[in-house]
Amino acid sequence: MASKGITVGVGIPMIVVGALMAWLWAPMEGNLQNQVELIGSTIGILGIVFFISGLFYTKEPVMH
Repeated sequence: MASKGITVGVGIPMIVVGALMAWLWAPMEGNLQNQVELIGSTIGILGIVFFISGLFYTKEPVMH
C-alpha cells in the first residue's frame, strides 16, 4: 500500500521546486548559474526518490 503523505506531500513538491530552480531561476543568475542548477537538480532527484519510496512504502505488521 502506497503512502499518499510521502508521495504527494514530499515527493511531488520537491520535484516541482527542483525543476523550477533548474529551469527558471538558474538562467537569471550570472556567476551562480551552475550552482543553482546543481542544487535544483539535486532537489528534483531527491523528490523522485521520495516519490518512488512513497509508492513502495508498507507498514510493518505489529507483533504481539
